[in-house]
Amino acid sequence: MTEWLIETGIGEDRAVLVDDHTILAARVCWREPWRAGAIAPARLDHRHPGSRRGAVHLPDGTIATIDALPPGLTHGATLAARITRAAVAEQGRFKLAQCRPAGEATPCSAPSLAETLAETGMPVRTLGLLDRSFDNAGWDELIEQAQTGQIDFPGGKLTISPTPAMTLIDIDGLPPLLPLAQAAIPAIAAALARLDIGGSVGIDFPGLEARAERQAVDAALTTALAQAGWRGERTGMNGFGFVQLISRLARPSLIARMAFHPARAAAHALLRRAERVTEPGALLLVAHPAVLAAIDPALEAELARRAGRSIRREARAGLALHGGFAQAIAP
Repeated sequence: MTEWLIETGIGEDRAVLVDDHTILAARVCWREPWRAGAIAPARLDHRHPGSRRGAVHLPDGTIATIDALPPGLTHGATLAARITRAAVAEQGRFKLAQCRPAGEATPCSAPSLAETLAETGMPVRTLGLLDRSFDNAGWDELIEQAQTGQIDFPGGKLTISPTPAMTLIDIDGLPPLLPLAQAAIPAIAAALARLDIGGSVGIDFPGLEARAERQAVDAALTTALAQAGWRGERTGMNGFGFVQLISRLARPSLIARMAFHPARAAAHALLRRAERVTEPGALLLVAHPAVLAAIDPALEAELARRAGRSIRREARAGLALHGGFAQAIAP
């Protein structure tokens, strides 16, 4: 049965859409307050002259961009704002959260991951602490793909890179080029859902000189995207092999989280492993200093509460960010 499985972790909720022990799609939520769906009172900071766009201050001082402002609304005015896209980090810059006026809607928090997934119409099941369904479905492999941006497919490899303009997907492999491009298509369609990639995506296919070949790849890509449930707009392949996809962007992809918040991502993974230590004793967290620094007092307190034991730390600068581990030691 195809269903969403959810793990409620420390600092992070994660979900996978699984069919026959295979991950079809994934979501990660770091419980940022201003996620898509949140409604809050906002104060207009400014609006761009001659447009309906501007910026607002949210209740905690966060600045968000806003669109579809009603006429006559001026600096300092208050309105209800609905978040449509969470803030997104990019190389060398930070995109603010986006919102729109929410009319008379009542302020509310963003829906939980479980509530969001329920809207997909698929069954949703929250797993217990020691359930290994994520591991059995290939969660570690998926996270490795998100960390490296590299996905192998028969005859070649995808390299996925987040850039300020778009997420780029490059295809590498040996000729002949038409079979290489065709073999890459199922991997591309699967990667969009598995890595939760939205927004603007550029695909750099191998250059195909014959128009008929480009049309064949276009047709195959259309079919694969439809079968994967992708929704959006796209261009046809140009003479240089480039295709652009545009879909709704509501949150950072797994690729973006790993690329721009690697220590935080590693900290959440370490906390997940620490929760599952079953041997008695205090819990020792051994990790790179940057990873331990990303575990703030609130997260450590939550781990201590869930585990029912004291927490110790040991920083090792020689460890890779995702090389940390947790073990039980004498109290």
